[in-house]
Amino acid sequence: MSGFMDQMRGLGPARLAAMAGVAVALIGLVIFFATRFASPQYELLYSGLNQADARAIVQSLEDQNIPYQIAGNGTEVRVPADQRDRMRLQTAELAAGGGASVGYEVFDNTSALGSTSFMQQVNLKRALEGELSRTIRSIDGVQNARVMLVMPQREPFSRETNDPSASVTLALNGRRLDTSQVVAIQNLIAASVPKMSTQRVSIVTNRGEMLTRGMDSDGSLAALTREDQRRATGEKYARKIEDLLGATLGMGAVRAVVTADMSFDRVVTNEEVYDPDQQVARSTVTVEETLQSNDREPAPVTVGQNLPEGQFNQTDGAGTSTSENRTEETVNFEISRRVTNQVREGGVIDRLNIAVLVDHARVTAADGTVTYEPRSPEAMEQITALVRSAVGFDATRGDQIEVTNQRFAAMDDMMGEEPWMFMGFTKDEIMRMAEGLGVAVVAVLVILLVVRPLVTRAFESLPSGADGGGTGLLSAEAAGAPQLPGPATAPVPIGLGLDDMEDADELIDIEKVEGRVKASSLRKIGEIVEKHPEEALSIIRNWLYQES
Repeated sequence: MSGFMDQMRGLGPARLAAMAGVAVALIGLVIFFATRFASPQYELLYSGLNQADARAIVQSLEDQNIPYQIAGNGTEVRVPADQRDRMRLQTAELAAGGGASVGYEVFDNTSALGSTSFMQQVNLKRALEGELSRTIRSIDGVQNARVMLVMPQREPFSRETNDPSASVTLALNGRRLDTSQVVAIQNLIAASVPKMSTQRVSIVTNRGEMLTRGMDSDGSLAALTREDQRRATGEKYARKIEDLLGATLGMGAVRAVVTADMSFDRVVTNEEVYDPDQQVARSTVTVEETLQSNDREPAPVTVGQNLPEGQFNQTDGAGTSTSENRTEETVNFEISRRVTNQVREGGVIDRLNIAVLVDHARVTAADGTVTYEPRSPEAMEQITALVRSAVGFDATRGDQIEVTNQRFAAMDDMMGEEPWMFMGFTKDEIMRMAEGLGVAVVAVLVILLVVRPLVTRAFESLPSGADGGGTGLLSAEAAGAPQLPGPATAPVPIGLGLDDMEDADELIDIEKVEGRVKASSLRKIGEIVEKHPEEALSIIRNWLYQES
């Protein structure tokens, strides 16, 4: 042990520091390999989580002693690859928002014996809100939902009752809800709460956008703005086009955009039309009149007419007679008349602008190679005709349509290809093995190019103080250390074997003169002298004669 310590002290501070650095590097490399390949491979469990859902999932993992990693500022949770599928099934309800809301399970942990009616009403309200939130979150396009119900209680000795109301806050996952989805949410909530009407349900988004304030008595949405109606109409027609063409071209091979120009003016029209060709006799009046008259001239006055009891001629004078007949008929006719009172509400389509982009045709060769070729003009004409029929194209109102065939920059592969594998290994496994192999190669290079030279230089002995001209008694391994010089013609003992070379080179100090020599060399010289005393004696005699 003392020899080892002497050897360490003989190396010097610089060499000891180099050896310590190499040792630390090797230990760190071993620890890296141990932790890198012994630790499990983590895979994504859920992403896009809110704080409440992430907290519930983490709590569930901790309860089951499952290791996990949190990334993405708390929105992503990763678990070991062998635990991912099982934990995804167990935490599906929590990831869907079940951890942030309480449903009817609130009654499982409460005792009805010590609960008041007020507590029961509050728990019922919480359960309804939680169940409605979970149901709304299952709708496509809704990431999270929060429902708040107002269910007023009837006051004692009061005849007045207040209707319940509800407010809903939606967090959307990057897309807008169409009109049918908004109406569905309204009716869902109204049907779940007694005596609630759809007019009492308000829906807003997490960005403060009002989707609806309720519904009018005729069932139309009251809060849809004009721009919302234009957008909803365009999306409706675009969805029709994509659904129609996607059945034959592929769901990812068609993109449609429809812009609707709409008029929101309320028009009232009163129209009265007469048709002279359609006459009907309503009444007939006939008047017949006959007139007859006789006109005679009076006799002339004479003296005889003035005498008493006078005889006179009483014959009248000459006269005329007339006769007149008149007939009058009046017929009243009724002419056909049409009166129209037309009231046109806002939201009438004035014009449609349709743009459709169709991907190239996918062609699979006999060897499995997939290529994309432009579609023929005949096929494009058929597609255009289908689009015209789907949207009700009307050229008289100025509708415009444009159908273009271009290669999509990226298209979802609907074929469902198998994951790439090589010799039974997936791409991730091959990349992991390549990573480990690369680290191993770097480690070997570091050992060969850095560690080995440092260790070699650290264990090199100091240069010899005398240049031995001959071979001497010591072996070539000990030639670098100070040794007794011998004559050039001195015979070399042949009994030095490989077993004798394996002794440790332990340095000692002989009265601090002539430098340091190797203790193993002294032992070897003693052994040689004991084995070959005659040859050793002759060599010493030659040295003595040479010095004299």
